[in-house]
Amino acid sequence: MSTPLYTALQKFQATHPLRMAMPGHKGRPLPALVDYAGLDFTELPPTGNLYAPGGPIEAAERLWAETWGADCCLFLTGGSTQGIHTMLLCAAGPGDEILADRVSHRSIHTGMALLDLRPTWLARPWLAEAGVMGPVEPECVKSVLETHPSIKTVCITSPTYYGVLSDIPAISHICHAHGAKLLVDGAHGAHLFLNGANPYRGADYVVTSAHKTLRAPGQSALLFANAPETLDGLRRASRTFATSSPSYPMMAALDWAREYYCEGEGQDRYRETCAAVEQLRRDYPALTTEDAPLDPARLVLCVEDGFQVERELQALGIYPEMADAAHVVLILTDCDGPEEFSRLRQGLDRLGLRGKQRPAGSLPPPPTPGKQLLTPREALFAPKRSAPLERAAGSVAGEELAPYPPGVPVVAPGEEIEKKGLSYLREIGYNEKTVMIVQRK
Repeated sequence: MSTPLYTALQKFQATHPLRMAMPGHKGRPLPALVDYAGLDFTELPPTGNLYAPGGPIEAAERLWAETWGADCCLFLTGGSTQGIHTMLLCAAGPGDEILADRVSHRSIHTGMALLDLRPTWLARPWLAEAGVMGPVEPECVKSVLETHPSIKTVCITSPTYYGVLSDIPAISHICHAHGAKLLVDGAHGAHLFLNGANPYRGADYVVTSAHKTLRAPGQSALLFANAPETLDGLRRASRTFATSSPSYPMMAALDWAREYYCEGEGQDRYRETCAAVEQLRRDYPALTTEDAPLDPARLVLCVEDGFQVERELQALGIYPEMADAAHVVLILTDCDGPEEFSRLRQGLDRLGLRGKQRPAGSLPPPPTPGKQLLTPREALFAPKRSAPLERAAGSVAGEELAPYPPGVPVVAPGEEIEKKGLSYLREIGYNEKTVMIVQRK
């Protein structure tokens, strides 16, 4: 067959891999999309229009907003990246300085470049024993806002790729006391509202990827906002970045997912998953809630060589979400039941991980950012050339140097590439050999 991708996906699926990665549906049938082609409409009178008021789409968005406790919700068919760009456009203007979380997805950096925003970086504590960044500290946000009164937009990530949660209500209180809006990249937290009180309470904007942890197809996401933003305002901003032909099956799946998790069995099944993950953390060397507040459905193994453990798991047909030099990250959802947990345990046992002591943190903290010599926008549009990474010290980065996943930059666009950054990349096993640098005049 001359269908290389289709054929490759069919062959991989036929091996029955244990999917410990996104998307959250884990390959199970999606009842909302059994008749995918039949639901694949365009903007017609009975179907409604994502970018126009009224109709069934807005009615479905309103139900999500009520569930989340937000004033309004916008369906996204371009993933959380579309939502991040949209909320940045709503909250800040060209030339504005924003307080940005360094533990951020690359879409924050592209958004700053496209909208000509200038970052002041927010520091996080380093959890040395765990080898990961800790939660954003509210007092740190307060300190920066007091010394930078011109900052009126704060953008943080919660949870991180390692599942670390920040105290959004406390941070939002501080932001609002200083006249700033709080934007949260909650791409990995679509399921968190199922455990009781919504952890995003108080944020002005939250974007979350339903496809990462819920039963929803790839790229389906949600953007929530509170007053004074309106749904019309979200629509206008989103049109800047989104396709004019959004997928109706994806939006239908978002509508079905809310009903399943809020009125069906989804919530109970997620609680069962969280209980199983809690037991896994006891039985295997893992990041725990003693290190930091954590996503209750994410298992982060702490090992001596994460890349090696990932390869060994893959050889057993178990595919984690990601690995670094000291961790292996596995995403579990309500689609994982007794069979999946048993298979995961058997694999971990074969690797000799049951009851093993967690190794002392072997990862160093990321280096402090280099000098910001160009704005993100200047770096994006500047002439660039490819250069060997090992000889790039002293150059200005034309792109982020970010192991992916999780896509968190060690060097951000426009920053000077320093020797300490290159040394850190070597230490964590970064395998790219070249980098785009800004050409000198």
